[in-house]
Amino acid sequence: MEDPWADSAIGGESNNSSSTVPQSDDTAPAGSTTAPSTSSTLAPSTNTSSSRPSRLTPRRLVAQPTRLEAVEDDPLGPLGASTPAATDTPLAPPQPPLKEQLPLRTTLPGGPNQIGGGGARRDPHRIEEEELYNDTPSGPRQPPPVPPAQPSSVRTSMQPSVSIEQAANPTFHIYVGDPHKVGDLTSSHIVYSVRTKTTSKAYKQPEFEVKRRYRDFLWLYNTLHANNPGVVVPPPPEKQAVGRFESNFVEARRAALEKMLNKTAAHPTLQHDADLKLFLESEAFNIDVKHKERKEPNLGESKGVLSTFGISVGSGNKFVEQDDWFHDRRVYLDALENQLKGLLKAMDSMVAQRKAMAEAAGEFSASLHALSTVELSPTLSGPLDALSELQLTIRDVYDRQAQQDVLTFGIIIEEYIRLIGSVKQAFSQRQKAFYSWHSAESELQKRKTSQDKLLRQGKSQQDRLNQVNAEVADAERKVHQARLLFEDMGRLMRAELDRFEREKVEDFKSGVETFLESAVEAQKELIEKWETFLMQLDAEDDETVFYRPPVVQANKPAGDTAVDRARARIDDDSD
Repeated sequence: MEDPWADSAIGGESNNSSSTVPQSDDTAPAGSTTAPSTSSTLAPSTNTSSSRPSRLTPRRLVAQPTRLEAVEDDPLGPLGASTPAATDTPLAPPQPPLKEQLPLRTTLPGGPNQIGGGGARRDPHRIEEEELYNDTPSGPRQPPPVPPAQPSSVRTSMQPSVSIEQAANPTFHIYVGDPHKVGDLTSSHIVYSVRTKTTSKAYKQPEFEVKRRYRDFLWLYNTLHANNPGVVVPPPPEKQAVGRFESNFVEARRAALEKMLNKTAAHPTLQHDADLKLFLESEAFNIDVKHKERKEPNLGESKGVLSTFGISVGSGNKFVEQDDWFHDRRVYLDALENQLKGLLKAMDSMVAQRKAMAEAAGEFSASLHALSTVELSPTLSGPLDALSELQLTIRDVYDRQAQQDVLTFGIIIEEYIRLIGSVKQAFSQRQKAFYSWHSAESELQKRKTSQDKLLRQGKSQQDRLNQVNAEVADAERKVHQARLLFEDMGRLMRAELDRFEREKVEDFKSGVETFLESAVEAQKELIEKWETFLMQLDAEDDETVFYRPPVVQANKPAGDTAVDRARARIDDDSD
């Protein structure tokens, strides 16, 4: 019977060896394991894989004599090939594997100038050529040269790019001018031209112009208040039914509207409002507003952000301020409003006095002119007529100064009186948010009471209980939203009031400086006129300083008035 553990000769064909392995229990010589041939080296590994023992015969363990040898460099030891004799020269490190050279997609078709063999294509960027023909070692590979961009002949209408700071804080310069009256007797009104220059990318063009009337400005104010609760929106001037077409009133309103728009556009929150963009840019403003109202039918009746949350807005009992900071600001604003109203009243009195002085100077000038025409002596009639013209100049100076006082200082006082009203409106919005918060809390308590009753009844009212649980969750959501809105509105109003104080100091400082400069210029002009008149009076040697030859009408019949008789007597005496 063949021994399953016997060695089988493998690979002898490759070495032209036909020797067979003995089948007896005696093993081969020990030196056969160290034969340098390839077949003897692979015999132990192939023996295990090719000749497996039969499951029908029992295994027989035969002791094999083993010969131990020292292992130096060959990790396989005696099983490996014979190691060469050690030499003094160190072994060279193994060569790394070479990367297969693949043709680049950017290479051009092969031509007469090719680098190397094997059909390698030439690099269009001449990188390999430089490396081959340059003797000096090159540093990091330089990127291929990029041709400069050529200016395009196509003109685009896009705005130039701006920095991140300018994009976050765009600038606006708004001019309101060209007021003119339009309409018939029943629908007459003043239309203003609103011209805007801005760096904001939200607008189609950097400069544009639209036409607006007063009620459009009023719509913008009310809309911004509804969209931004807690923000102090710059208000427009008050409406006036009598004298609204007078030149002084139209100019004062134009200046106030221009200041309103510039302050609104400079506000960090209001400048991003979509309704401000609609007001400044829309060519068909009335149609766009009607379309907006159709999309939002409750826009006019909306209470702002509170109603969007489904929170009822109502006024409960009298509001008692719990925050001392807001209480002190409210008291301060009331006192400031009273002081500004008193200052405006005094300003109006001063302007009225300047206008009265201008009117009195005009009447005085007319009387002097009449006296100069009656006076017969040219040495007296000349100075009287010159004094009459000086009074006309004084009248013009008083009128101009009164108008400048209104436009420089009076408009600032009126603006801040209206701004205080806007701040109070923000206070009222905060009170409504407080009422809404407590109203939502009381509604939540009612829902929880109903929930507790259903829970005590057991599972008999399961459907009703599920409904009440949903109502309680919705009420809790409304309470959370109302509380967050009230707190956010408080933080926003603190920042708005600080901004109000800073702008108030700057505006009043600028207004007072302009008021004083205009007053000094007016007084300098009056002083110059009076000094000129006095210099003419002092020139007694020159009798023709004030003399003006009388205008004689041709073919005028001799009169019989007292003046004619006096002149005839003077002529007779001179003869």
